[in-house]
Amino acid sequence: MKTRNGVIFFISILLLGSIILGSGCADKGNGNGNETVNNSVVKAGDTVQVDYTGKLEDGTVFDTSTEEVAKQAGIYNANRTYAPLTFVAGADQMIKGFDEGVIGMKVGEEKTITIPPEEAYGEYNESMILPVPLDDISAENLEPGQKIPTMYGNVTVVEVNQTHAMIDFNHELAGKTLIFDIKLVSIE
Repeated sequence: MKTRNGVIFFISILLLGSIILGSGCADKGNGNGNETVNNSVVKAGDTVQVDYTGKLEDGTVFDTSTEEVAKQAGIYNANRTYAPLTFVAGADQMIKGFDEGVIGMKVGEEKTITIPPEEAYGEYNESMILPVPLDDISAENLEPGQKIPTMYGNVTVVEVNQTHAMIDFNHELAGKTLIFDIKLVSIE
């Protein structure tokens, strides 16, 4: 009788184990039980969150989602919230190279992508430096190099005379190759 009960007990344990494993209730984490491995990859249409640091080819950091990196790079802004960037992959919400760079990434994956100007903010275009009458500019004491906020982003004063200012309407990163260190935080 004891042998029969032992066999029934053993079969019951095997059956229970197969139910748990088959249902996906088992931890597939890193061994400490705190994480679950997400084997899915980013596809167009997925809402994703990434931490990132954007640099120029000379290593100058121009943007980041990480407060500590911003402080170290000397670009910290106390009025900004530093948090992962959320966007829909493949929905043209980001520059082309960044958007394409996250496709295929897994949660927790880190990578560096290099984006040429044509997949970022375009080539620098001299024809986008235009004269603007001083009467049309609300800023005072204009000086070359000064940034002026507009509804389209910042523009740069190139030259000023008695009646006009030459304004550069190119994006400040136009013509530049951008390098991004990206870490995929989540896929929704």
